[in-house]
Amino acid sequence: MADTLFGVHGAALEVRGQRMGVLASNIANASTPNFKARDIDFKAALGAVESNGADAIGAATKFRVPTNPSMDGNTVELATEQTAFAENAVQYQTTLSFLNGRINQITRALKGE
Repeated sequence: MADTLFGVHGAALEVRGQRMGVLASNIANASTPNFKARDIDFKAALGAVESNGADAIGAATKFRVPTNPSMDGNTVELATEQTAFAENAVQYQTTLSFLNGRINQITRALKGE
């Protein structure tokens, strides 16, 4: 029933939340030697979550190819990660706002307003 009430937005929120964690990990490890930056392919992860559940996100997680790799083997480019994190945070908030609006709409309908 949740799929029909919320559409793709519930799955999108799950993927965006997971992606936020991956990007935060990249930022936290910006100076860790040999750390390999990762990211989640949103489209692939969303399709996986819709068909197989939240555990399927791992297959859509890929290593990021750096533009300018560091000498210590770390592939985190801080500006890229911070930009991706900020964009994802805005998209997460937008999805959350949509879901909140939908819940309020359902609540009003159930109350007969």
